[in-house]
Amino acid sequence: MEKQSLFKMGDPEIRRVVISSLTLSGAVGIFALSFGVASVSAGASVWQTCALSLFVFTGASQFSAMSVIGAGGSMLAAYGGAVLLAVRNLVYGLALSPSSKSLGRGLAHRLFAAHFVIDETTALALAESSPKFRKIAFWTTGIGLFSFWNLGTLIGALAGSAIDPQKFGLDIAFPAAFIVMLRPHLSTKLGRQTAVVGGALCLVSISFVPVGVPILIAATAIFLGARDGR
Repeated sequence: MEKQSLFKMGDPEIRRVVISSLTLSGAVGIFALSFGVASVSAGASVWQTCALSLFVFTGASQFSAMSVIGAGGSMLAAYGGAVLLAVRNLVYGLALSPSSKSLGRGLAHRLFAAHFVIDETTALALAESSPKFRKIAFWTTGIGLFSFWNLGTLIGALAGSAIDPQKFGLDIAFPAAFIVMLRPHLSTKLGRQTAVVGGALCLVSISFVPVGVPILIAATAIFLGARDGR
């Protein structure tokens, strides 16, 4: 009787975690539509766009790479910027490491789980105090996001190949996406200082270095974060 009552008490909590995860996944999937459209407008094919979402699966890095390529930058510059943005996932992995046993046992299982270590899965998993709910939150969010993100990318890429991106203003999708991602960071003093330094470095270097490289130079402003003792 005690086990049954505990199970019944757990059902609403499981539904809460699953609903939260799937709601977020659907919202991010809608954002993937813009990536698919803008990626094709930047010159990538449908299959290249879909492969990027399938194997990279981290939106900021994908947007960064395609924005550099769309502006005429080199593959090396695109790769460098994408890697810089993806480094944060290493930190997420460290944050999740105490829960690694509950997320998967064995090297193969953990390597598979690592593909889903991104902003959203980390945030929702760490928001749960119970290892059981942390595991449910991680895998539901990870698989849900992966599915919706790739579906949204495919739909957007197919749509982007059939329309004129400049006619609908889709050629500014990448800069607009980065402005949206930047906004929360500007709420802090350190974030504003970093943004100003990064912008200044980009403006100074943009006139004499190849396309895409100013992004890498501007990214060095993140070392201002070393002053943050938190």
